[in-house]
Amino acid sequence: MKKFALTMAGRLERSAEATAERHPQLNPGVNSTKESTVLRHCEPACRRGNPSAIEPVSHLKAGLSTTFKNDINLRCGLTGSPRANALAMTKNIAFTMAEILLSLTIIGVVAAITLPSLTGNINERTWNTQRKALYARFSQAIALMPALNGYGTLTEGDSSTSAVDTAAETFVTNGLAKVLKINNICDSEHLEDCGITSKITPLSGGSAIDVPTKISELNSLMTSVAAWTDINGVVHSAESMIDTNAAAFETQNGESIVVYYKPDCTGSLGESNFHYTQNKICANFIYDLNGSKGPNTVGKDIGVITALYPSDSIVVAPFPLTRAASTSISYTASSKECTKIDNESRLPNLEELISMFVNAKLFAMPTGIYWSSSLTTSSGTTQAWALDFSYGRPGKYNKTSSWRLWCVKR
Repeated sequence: MKKFALTMAGRLERSAEATAERHPQLNPGVNSTKESTVLRHCEPACRRGNPSAIEPVSHLKAGLSTTFKNDINLRCGLTGSPRANALAMTKNIAFTMAEILLSLTIIGVVAAITLPSLTGNINERTWNTQRKALYARFSQAIALMPALNGYGTLTEGDSSTSAVDTAAETFVTNGLAKVLKINNICDSEHLEDCGITSKITPLSGGSAIDVPTKISELNSLMTSVAAWTDINGVVHSAESMIDTNAAAFETQNGESIVVYYKPDCTGSLGESNFHYTQNKICANFIYDLNGSKGPNTVGKDIGVITALYPSDSIVVAPFPLTRAASTSISYTASSKECTKIDNESRLPNLEELISMFVNAKLFAMPTGIYWSSSLTTSSGTTQAWALDFSYGRPGKYNKTSSWRLWCVKR
């Protein structure tokens, strides 16, 4: 207790000396302890911007010199009025204009960096949901149709008559519209009336391409294939297939869709090996989830759906990655390679690969032979199907062969 008293006495003495130095006009011997107490209490309160903290020692001001009182007021910037005193003390802790501008600049930079990514992620999730819903509706609708071939009229023109091509339009009007809710149907010359944009950006980016208005513009190999010889030495003759104009329609959900239709499509003939796939495709659809609104890019708001075989039809909607996984890889290593790129990716099956061949222009896929996940057994040996994009023909190959690989998302 004695030690505490000595310590406090020493502090008071030092405070009194400091007061005397700051106020030489005061008599250090008079009221020095009271003055020290006031200073020790008021100065921290001023620094904290808390004028109310000074009030508890206001009774100590009695007997202090006017000069000392003025010094306390000057230290705290007080003018006498309680309201004015509060304002005066508060203004000492406000932000400067430079600090506010700096803070706003930092917030703006952070927003500029994060908002595009956030918006892009929201769009991706929205498109994925719409894409899956559209595929489900198409699968259900096509399953309800008795057959996919034979719709419309297709005659060649000559010097006296004009060519008549109502195949795609009739397929939509008399077939698809009976099992799918459709608002508007447009012929090949008025695709834009159904919300179809004039240009779309391919999957890999780059320059936009014109929306095809007929099958041959979608893929020239869909109407003409050169003669070729397979690996077994069998010669396959050149083939020409009919070309039809596109049609378009809008769904009740707001999607705009272009359809390319082959009225002479055939079912699987049980081919054991190399054959053309062009006539297995009955209808190919290019959909735009938000009509003519942007970004009009494949893999975002634009995608494809393909229906194969007139009866017992198979409907696929491949969603390829933006680049090839490999230009030369065995089937055995291909599955691991897809997973290595993206845990959500896999090998396409043969029907999905056929759809990718038809729409190779949209996916910016170069020619070559690509692996599928479909397997077959020949003479007790398991082999894998691969598709040659140079001709549109699938073939069976040993799993140790090396071909291209382009993975799709699950």
